[in-house]
Amino acid sequence: MKSATKKLSTEIAETLTGKIQAVAAGSKKIKKSIERAAAKLAKKVAKFEKETLKKKAKEAKNAEKKLKAPKEKKSKAEKKEKIAALVAAASSKAPVAAPAKPTVGKGTSAPKVSPAKRVAKPAPAPKAETPVPATEKA
Repeated sequence: MKSATKKLSTEIAETLTGKIQAVAAGSKKIKKSIERAAAKLAKKVAKFEKETLKKKAKEAKNAEKKLKAPKEKKSKAEKKEKIAALVAAASSKAPVAAPAKPTVGKGTSAPKVSPAKRVAKPAPAPKAETPVPATEKA
């Protein structure tokens, strides 16, 4: 009976050893899988933190701009008064005559002469026609 017990205990020990090794190997695979997942998660967390820092910096910059240069808001009445003053100033000035447009084609530029500075040029005298001797060939 001792030999049977010894044989059985040896088989149990071997089986347990095999199972422990299998679990250990499995746990190594599980451990590697967990490490990979943790690395991915760490990258995502780092990216998220970086984005939140950028957003906070941008918000702080915008807040600084708002505090730094607050614009004075003018009321509608002030705007109307300003427009009325501009219209009155524009209407009190003498109207300016529009410059005469030259009738010269594109690409050439003729000197602009105001109508007051133009001097009437005498018309060129017609040339006397001299009779040209006609030689007839018969």
